[in-house]
Amino acid sequence: MDAELFPRERREVAPGAVHVPGWLAAAAQRELLDACREWARPPAGLRTVRTPGGGTMTARQVCLGRHWYPYGYARTVVDGDGAPVKPFPGWLGELGRRAVADALSTVAAVAAVACDIAQSVSYDIALINFYDGNARMGMHRDSDENSDAPVVSLSLGDTCLFRFGNTETRTKPYTDVELRSGDLFVFGGPSRLAHHGVPRVYAGTAPPELGLTGRLNITLRVGGL
Repeated sequence: MDAELFPRERREVAPGAVHVPGWLAAAAQRELLDACREWARPPAGLRTVRTPGGGTMTARQVCLGRHWYPYGYARTVVDGDGAPVKPFPGWLGELGRRAVADALSTVAAVAAVACDIAQSVSYDIALINFYDGNARMGMHRDSDENSDAPVVSLSLGDTCLFRFGNTETRTKPYTDVELRSGDLFVFGGPSRLAHHGVPRVYAGTAPPELGLTGRLNITLRVGGL
C-alpha cells in the first residue's frame, strides 16, 4: 500500500527471526521476477512436488544449486524431468548476505556480530515456490540442510499470511505475519528450525506494476552438503 495510517515497521517476530517490510525496491522486485521466470522454464523448471504419502503440494517449485525433494537434496531433478539442477548465481548469494546483515543488525542479541555472520555465509541453494490464489503451505521445518546459517525469505506478488511457529510443534504458539511484495523475512539462531507455513494467499493483491498474478517466495539456504 502506498499510504497507510501506521507505516509497517521491521520487527523481531521471535528470537533470531526478523521481518523487514518493503526491503526490495520496485525495480529490484522486477529484476528478481524476471530471473524467476527464466529459472521456471524447463529443463529443471517449475514442477509439482509430490509427497511420500502420495499427495501433492499446492505450491509449485523450482530449485537452484541443489534440487530439494522430500526430504533431501540431489544434483538432478530426481522427482521430475531428471535434468541437472540450474546453477545458483553469485549475485543471489550476495543478495542473501546483504539481507542477513540488514535484518540481524536490528536484533540486540546478535547485532554486534551480524556483519561477521553475513560475511561468512555462502548461500548456495534457492527454493522458489509459486503460489496461485488457492495454494497453501503446511507447517514444516527447513531441516534438510547440514548448516545452521539463517534462512532468507523474499516475497514477490500477492500478499500472504505467513505463520511463524516454534521449534517443538506445528501448533501454537505461533505468530501470524502479513508478507507483501518486496518483504524480507530472515530466521536463524534459536529460530532456525522453527515450524512455519502459509495458510492463506490473498489473490489479486500484487502491485499492478509488477505484472505478476500469484505469489513467488524465494528462500535462500546454505546446504552444508
